[in-house]
Amino acid sequence: MCEILQIFYPWLPSFAKVLWNHEAGPKTIFFWAPTFKWCLVIAGVADLRRPAEKLSTYQNTALFLTGLIWTRYSFVIRPINYNLASVNFIVSSIGMYQLSRKIKYESLKWRTAKIKEL
Repeated sequence: MCEILQIFYPWLPSFAKVLWNHEAGPKTIFFWAPTFKWCLVIAGVADLRRPAEKLSTYQNTALFLTGLIWTRYSFVIRPINYNLASVNFIVSSIGMYQLSRKIKYESLKWRTAKIKEL
């Protein structure tokens, strides 16, 4: 695969060569890890249609907290990885939103049960 890429490298425009040779370019894990992590964002957006009673508190807490931790980490490592920061911030935001939906649902369910007891 590398030999094939080396054949096409001379034909790349100058801006593409800069991106290709960047410290966080497509030849490194700094590019591919966050790129594949965008699948978590797609799954999270798909979960927005799921009813609140079917949401997992533990899963969404984990997504929220790990998203925060990795967002911070992506600004500490060198080179600073903005792709990693953005994907983790969005994962964290989706986790927080889903947690708020679950908490609201559980609170409403608890209040409804209390009213029925009276």
